[in-house]
Amino acid sequence: MPAGAPITRGRMFEPLLAADPAFAPRWSAFLAEWGPEPEPPPLYLALADLATHLIGRLEAGDTAGFDAVFDVVERWHLEGDAYVREAATIGLLKDLQNEGFHRRTRPSDLERWLRPETRRWWDRVARFARDGTPVAPAG
Repeated sequence: MPAGAPITRGRMFEPLLAADPAFAPRWSAFLAEWGPEPEPPPLYLALADLATHLIGRLEAGDTAGFDAVFDVVERWHLEGDAYVREAATIGLLKDLQNEGFHRRTRPSDLERWLRPETRRWWDRVARFARDGTPVAPAG
């Protein structure tokens, strides 16, 4: 991607796959399932797969590379187009906070890897779950 160009929906997973090659089989299966469709694939489903993948790695104590993964999530929030930013928040962070996805871990176990902008959106998602405060700013 050229420097300064926003990360778009079609290129969103490129930096993630470089940061976490272990996710590649799940990504390939997702593309095989949705690839021939005339519409772009539903990336929110892939982000749910990513959340369960990351939580599974956390539960296994396999957090090597989490710094690189969460660097990408931060880039999605800072450099992504509107779709990518929203998907990173509602598609990924919401699922990472979903207690139902965790068996032996807690969402808070992931907080040590959050970067500043991602942390801001993490907190907004948590406030929404707790008291219904809208995730996105009004307006």
